Amino acid sequence: MKLGTWNLELETNQMIERYTLPEMGALWSEQNKFQKWLDVEIAVCEVHAEMGTIPPAALEQIKSRAKFSVERINEIEEKTNHDVIAFTTNLAENIGEAARFVHYGLTSSDVVDTANALLLRDACDLLLGKIETLLAVLRRRAVEFKHTPQIGRTHGIHAEPTSFGLTFALWYAEMRRNRERLERAREAVAVGKISGAVGTFALLDPAVEEKVCARLGLTAAAVSTQIIQRDRYAEYLSTLAIIASSLDKFALNVRHWQRTEVNEAQERFGAGQKVRAPCRTSEIRLPRNGSAVWRAWCGPTAWWASKMSLSGTNATFHIRRLNVSSCLTRASVWTTCFTKLYR
Repeated sequence: MKLGTWNLELETNQMIERYTLPEMGALWSEQNKFQKWLDVEIAVCEVHAEMGTIPPAALEQIKSRAKFSVERINEIEEKTNHDVIAFTTNLAENIGEAARFVHYGLTSSDVVDTANALLLRDACDLLLGKIETLLAVLRRRAVEFKHTPQIGRTHGIHAEPTSFGLTFALWYAEMRRNRERLERAREAVAVGKISGAVGTFALLDPAVEEKVCARLGLTAAAVSTQIIQRDRYAEYLSTLAIIASSLDKFALNVRHWQRTEVNEAQERFGAGQKVRAPCRTSEIRLPRNGSAVWRAWCGPTAWWASKMSLSGTNATFHIRRLNVSSCLTRASVWTTCFTKLYR
C-alpha cells in the first residue's frame, strides 16, 4: 500500500535478518500466529464443553485432529479474502464433523485480538529477560569502573571530571525505569475478549470470556467492542519507543568514545576478525546495538515505535543536548490538538 511516496507495505515488511533474534523471529512468524489462533479456539471449545454447550466427544475430536498449514491457509484466503475464514476452513478440512463447533459464537476479533495479547505478552517476557541481562552487565560495569576517570562534557565541551562507573550507573537506573515501564505495558496488553461482534455477549455467556482468558493466562477486558481497544497497543508501542531511545543513547555514547580523536574505549577484536584497512578498528557489535537491536528484539511492532515522535528525544549526544527540549514543544502541541479535538 502506498501513501504518497511512502510505501507502507515495503517498510512494514522490512526486517534485517542478521539483527533478528531467533526466538523473537519465531514468535512473530506466521506459523506461531496461527498457532495462537488455534490456542484460543481450543480454549473456547474446552470452556464450551465444561459448560455443556458442545459434546465432550466433539471436543476430543477437535483437539486430536486440529491442525493447519500456513500454505493451505494462504491458498484458501486467495478465494475467501478473509484470513480467519481461511484458517477455520483449513481446520475443518482436518477435523471433520466436529468442526461445526469450532468458532461457535465468536467473531473474528475474539480470536485475533486475544491471540495478539498472547503474542505481545510473550514478546514482553522475552524483552524483560533481555533487560535483566543488560541490567546485570550495567551494574557490574558501574562497580568495576567506579574509580576510572572520564572527561565530563557539557555541549560536547570538556567540563569537570566524572567516571565511567557513574555513566554506567546512570544507564542502570534508566533501564530499571524501562523495566518498570515494560512490566506495566505487559499488563496493559495481556488482555483478551470473547464478547462477540460488538462486545455485547449476544451469543455467549460472559462467563465464557472469563474462563477462556483465565485458561490462557490473560485478563478479560472490562469492556470491549468488536476489538480490544487500541490505547493498549499505543501504550505498548510508546514504551518500546522510550526503551529504544535509551539503547540508542547508550550506543551513541559508546560509539563516540571510540572516535579517533576521543579514544576513551575500543571494541575488543575476536580471533580472526578483520577490517578493510590497517588503520581502522571498525565497530561490529555496536551497530547491532541501540534501536537496531531493539527492533530485532521486539519484532514487527517496533517498526511503529521507530516512527513515533518521542522515539528520538532521549538520544543525548556528548551528555547534553539543548534541542531535546523540542520534545516538550511537540508534547504541548499534541496535547493542545488532542484537547481541542475531543473537548
